Amino acid sequence: MYKKNIMILLLIIILILITGCWVHAEPEIPIPNIDINVRAAESPQEVALSLQVLFILTILSIAPSLLIMLTSFTRIVIVLSFTRNALGTQQMPPNQVLIGLALFLTFFIMSPVFAEINDTAIRPFMEEQITQAEAIENAIKPIRNFMFKYTREKDLALFLKIGELDSTTSIDDIPTRALVPAFIISELKTAFQIGFFLFIPFLIIDMVVASTLMSMGMMMLPPVMISMPFKILLFVMVDGWNLIIRSLILGF
Repeated sequence: MYKKNIMILLLIIILILITGCWVHAEPEIPIPNIDINVRAAESPQEVALSLQVLFILTILSIAPSLLIMLTSFTRIVIVLSFTRNALGTQQMPPNQVLIGLALFLTFFIMSPVFAEINDTAIRPFMEEQITQAEAIENAIKPIRNFMFKYTREKDLALFLKIGELDSTTSIDDIPTRALVPAFIISELKTAFQIGFFLFIPFLIIDMVVASTLMSMGMMMLPPVMISMPFKILLFVMVDGWNLIIRSLILGF
């Protein structure tokens, strides 16, 4: 008890000394003063620069959505999720791994499109050979061609009919606002079709295991617990990841 009181007293004295030194010491490092002012534009050049900055910030904010919806990412990530659910491994592989794999596969599949955008839009615009409007138009064309290739006519006709655009006869006349949702639902349908065929072999294994357990009188034992090792074994023996990734890449 005596030693404890001495320790408390020493701590109080140290705190008093530190406080006194802090109060009487002059600050050696000046504290910066940060001031952000918002003022009205005084010339047309400043207005144009502000609009360009706003446009760039808008593009950066919607860039993830564009990457997900206007590329092969949607189909890939859905098929990979169906594969994990069919195996019944819950969170293996984790979401970060599936999304990362889908992202790199998207870059691999879309590399010709990105290269064309760089050659026809970004590089000429950086070298001041074309205007900003021409660069945007040249950048949209490769993406539109990619989406047209994998968009079903039925899905495209749905949005053309709803938007009262039935009179369009040329691909160039179809607006992008109708093409994008048609491409997305086409990719969703394709991904779900692939997911259906992925489930069939694993469903057969579940049925065989469940029938075996019932015939042995083990009705209280969950069939999923027994079938999951067999599904993983089958998936590894047929080199499932290689087959799925190969099918996804060749599908584009």
